[in-house]
Amino acid sequence: ESLKWNRHDIFSVHLAVDEALTNAIVHGNKSDAEKQVRFSCRVSPDVVRVEIVDEGGGFDPHALPDPTAPDRLECPCGRGVMLMRSFMSHVEFHKHGCHIVLEKKRS
Repeated sequence: ESLKWNRHDIFSVHLAVDEALTNAIVHGNKSDAEKQVRFSCRVSPDVVRVEIVDEGGGFDPHALPDPTAPDRLECPCGRGVMLMRSFMSHVEFHKHGCHIVLEKKRS
């Protein structure tokens, strides 16, 4: 609050981080309580940067099915990466999808 980020930016970061953490826990680590998810966050007056690393087998973010395709519209999942890319200024994957970097520039 002291940095005076607007509500839309805060919502965007919250949504993207929630999606990324859920993906790391459920899809990356397969909900295995023995595996860890590392999370780091830096907030400056102009940028929020979040890094999340899981211990899963990874994935190819470019090989994900298009969640807006007609045959995927009623699927209850599969929109997380699309939402992250839509709401954040920058999204990049490393280590075959086990490490994600999210950045949101202040609007």
